[in-house]
Amino acid sequence: MAIVYVGPRPNGRPEGSSIQDYVVETAGAVVLNWTSTQADAVAWAKRNGHTPRVARVRHLNDKRRPDHWRAI
Repeated sequence: MAIVYVGPRPNGRPEGSSIQDYVVETAGAVVLNWTSTQADAVAWAKRNGHTPRVARVRHLNDKRRPDHWRAI
């Protein structure tokens, strides 16, 4: 199974602004899918044989740092 990352969009949005959608992407930032909720993104990833990860803290989301992510 491939590890994929679930994150909110848009990236770099100002504090307090709304999240437009959630994306499922690879470590190389290739977007595989987007959904309106994080739960839908996680469910899609699992249905398609991936191991999803979500950020422990939303503003800490460096994919090269494993301690920034937790498995779902």
